[in-house]
Amino acid sequence: MQFSLKPDYEISKQRYDAFWHCEIIDRPPVSIILPVENPKPVPAKTYETYQEQWLDLDFRAEATAISMSNYIYYADALPIAWPNMGPEIFSAWCGCGYEFGETTAWSSPCIHDWDADADKAVFNPEHPLFKATLDFTHKLLDYGRGNFIVGLTDFHPGGDHIAALRDPQTLAIDMIENTDKVKAKLKSSMKEYFQVYDIFYNILRNEGMPITSWTPLIHEGRFYIPSNDFSCMISKKMFDEIFLPDLIEECRFYERSIYHLDGPGALHHLDSLLEIKELNAIQWVCGAGNEGYAKWIKVYQKIQQAGKGIQLNITLDELPMVFETLRPEGVWFAEIRGVEDKETADLVLKRISKWE
Repeated sequence: MQFSLKPDYEISKQRYDAFWHCEIIDRPPVSIILPVENPKPVPAKTYETYQEQWLDLDFRAEATAISMSNYIYYADALPIAWPNMGPEIFSAWCGCGYEFGETTAWSSPCIHDWDADADKAVFNPEHPLFKATLDFTHKLLDYGRGNFIVGLTDFHPGGDHIAALRDPQTLAIDMIENTDKVKAKLKSSMKEYFQVYDIFYNILRNEGMPITSWTPLIHEGRFYIPSNDFSCMISKKMFDEIFLPDLIEECRFYERSIYHLDGPGALHHLDSLLEIKELNAIQWVCGAGNEGYAKWIKVYQKIQQAGKGIQLNITLDELPMVFETLRPEGVWFAEIRGVEDKETADLVLKRISKWE
């Protein structure tokens, strides 16, 4: 596999393969993106509505390709473009209303009554936004072929999908009053999701692409980022009873997975997640106002002690603390803020290479 924006792709691929097994071949993978000296101007366009902006797929694909070429994907950074249609697009394909904003999109619930609406909230392959996502994927592939990697969209299946279908506050009540209906819908929706995933997976693999998405990790088989942001609203007991069984099945469906653990309110589920044999890594997102590696050392150590990989987003001055508190095996430096030029990057890489 060759990409003009990542001529050293193969060695980085080997480092990511080692990361998934909590091993290293020479050093942990390090993602550093630097600007090129003479960037190309990225075209801009005005629209009457945000929906027109999001659905101008020809323009978005062209602008994405130009923007991709304005960066150097240094060390193990990967040139990845993915067909972003907002974080609840799978729920839209299953009947939710969908509204586009300037930089994101959000859904409105479509199951107002379990008995009347649940059977209608199913995946519709004729949905215009599903066809638009397919179209966007193909357009990105036309630009990316031989140049950059094209990934999967942000599906958000599982508990977050049920929360979108039902509304998070209403689902919180359902966790007490309608647990059987929640479980049944969760199970049927995961079957739909697996079918949808494979549609896009096969498109990308048939083009020779590794699999990736909004988290820039790669694998040449099924890979994704399971999550359940709704879980911050419920107890460990509820999570384990209602969501954990399907989450285990989701991880079994993939060959590689990194769980998106979002915010301190979800940390009480960490023990349950670490017991999932098929889960490879944890993406801990501390949330705004909670930044600082030092605050979360015990969390990272716990993840590593359980034999799972770690995604790290740190600052340059936090690097020595990482060396003192973690092992290099199974660490991915997804971002090191403060590395802004090649000279600094080379010094950082040299130091990380000596980490034992």
